[in-house]
This record gives sequence, C-alpha cells and structure tokens, in this order.
Amino acid sequence: MTGVEASGRLRGTQGTVQASVVCLTLLAASVLSSPPEAIAQPSSPGSIGGYPAKPVRLILPVAAGSTSDTLARMVARALGERLGQQVVADNHPGAGGNVGVPIAARAAPDGYTLLMISSAQAISPSLYAKLAYDLERDFAPVTQIADGLYMLTVHLSVPVKTVKELVGLARARPGQLSFGSAGVGTGTHLTGELLKAAAQIDLLHVPYRGMGPAIGELAGGQISLAFLGLPSGLPQMRAGKVRAIGVTSARRSAAVPDLPTLAEAGLPGFESTTWQGFVLPAGTSREIIARLHADSVRAVQSADLRERFAALGVEPVGSTPDQFASQIRAEITKWAKVVRGIGLAKQ
Repeated sequence: MTGVEASGRLRGTQGTVQASVVCLTLLAASVLSSPPEAIAQPSSPGSIGGYPAKPVRLILPVAAGSTSDTLARMVARALGERLGQQVVADNHPGAGGNVGVPIAARAAPDGYTLLMISSAQAISPSLYAKLAYDLERDFAPVTQIADGLYMLTVHLSVPVKTVKELVGLARARPGQLSFGSAGVGTGTHLTGELLKAAAQIDLLHVPYRGMGPAIGELAGGQISLAFLGLPSGLPQMRAGKVRAIGVTSARRSAAVPDLPTLAEAGLPGFESTTWQGFVLPAGTSREIIARLHADSVRAVQSADLRERFAALGVEPVGSTPDQFASQIRAEITKWAKVVRGIGLAKQ
C-alpha cells in the first residue's frame, strides 16, 4: 500500500467516525429534550405494554343461567370485541360466592383475571366469620355494570293496594303477615328485614331454598308477600297472580313506571338493589384498570346492551372505579347494620 493510499483510507475512517459521533450526539440531544413519557420504557409486570396479549378470564361466582351470569356474559362478549381478545366466562358457584371470589383474590394482578361481584358479596362479610378474602382490601374496583331492583308484591287475598295500607295492616296484625325469601341471609330476606325496621312492623319470615318455591307459595296464598326481582315478578304480576305495590330502587323503574318507590310511598331513604360489577385483583396497574373501565363502560352503554338489559329488567350503569368503591363500602355498612339488628349469627 502506498503512502497516498494509506493517507486516503485514514482520512476516510476519520470521516466515518466523525459522522457517527455527530449522529450519536444529535440522538442523545433529541432524547434528552423529549418529555419523560415519550421515552420508551421496557414493559414491566402489570404495565399496559401490549395488553391484552391473550384472553382475559372472567370469574363468575354464580351458577350458569342466573341473571347475574347472563348479564356478565353479555358484557364479556362486548368487552372482548373492544379489547381485541376473548373474555372467557368461568363459573365457580357455591356458598354465596365464597367459592369463586377467593380464586380471583389469589390471581396475579396482571389484568388477565377479572371478577364479577354482586350485591351478595356486600352481604357476605356480615354473614361469615372467616372469609378467604376481604372485598375492599383484596380487589380494585373497575365499574358497576348493572343495577336491578325488587318489586314488593302481595298475594291477591291481602287487602292492600299501597305500601301505606300494607304498613297499616301489618301494625294491626303483628306477626300475622308472612314474607318469603330465597333463604336466610339472602338479599330477599334482608330486604324484608329492612322493611320491618323502616316501617316498624312485625312480619313472619319464611325462608325457602331459592325464590322459585317462594314464588309458587306466594301465588298460592301460602305466604302474604315477597320481594321479587323484575325478571320473575313481572310475569306473575301480568298473569294476575300477585299484586305489586312498590319498588325498592331510589327512583321509579322504566319497566313499571306506575309503581312508586318505597321511599316516596312513605319510607324515606329506603333502597335495596341487586347490582353487578367488575373488579380486579388488588395491585393491578392503574393503566390496566383504566383500559378495562373505559371498554366496559362503552360496552354497557351501547345501544345493543341497553336494550338487552332492559329486557331483563335492569339498568346499565358504568360508574367510575372510585364511585364503585364507595358503593361497595356503603353496601357493606348498610347490610352489616341490618344483620346485627336481627341478631343473625355469623357462620
């Protein structure tokens, strides 16, 4: 190699190095001048990253075919379409939800295990001495998806047409009117106890194994009254087998607009609803909670689901995580007071 060739190669190498240094300097300046959120960070467990990269498991602590199960599956399909991944329903019924809920509590907080809870879970802390989970500590609320109500219904032989008349009759006949429920500690039982306390009346509680037998006994006149959900109560009312005199929600229902709420019928503040909502294991990242919240709300507020919810006698909600957390806390407190008031021992 001649001296001229060596000199030329050296100059070429120096130029390449200088160009590389200039490029790296410009790149560093660009990165340093960018806002922190614009700098790509490696994905960490629980961060939004490419979420969701696989199907999401939705644990349902209720039996397949129940109203809660039907509602949750409706939302799961719509939610899956928005997430771009299937939301797979997984039923684990039993013990008032105490079989399925702990499974979700033990799951990794990575956004791939979602749990549907209902008003039944707000009652459980007052009924069970040793729960394998803490509803407030072990879960991060996402949103309430639906809100239902009970109709206060009486047998046709009970000579009342209003809540005020029922209260008057019960006071005149203490302990002689009976109300049926789906069992001790269920929502239908505790709503009856709430009525007794609010109206200061004495009613005889008759527990059944589910509302099916209770509805049959009510229609047959073996019991005086019962709180029935809209899906089961409306057919009985329309068939002329029972008389509905009020609803337990805070405002009137579009399904039965002529029925007053118990609050406006003379029992201020009376409210008892059947609700469903989604929660995640505690520790799930805020980004994932926000993603699931946004897509769940869009799902329940869609025209299709609103129509299908109405057919089941429930209303879509779509509350914020904070609103749902406050509701869960308030419900636990309310039912604990009712349970203590009737001296129901923890199991």
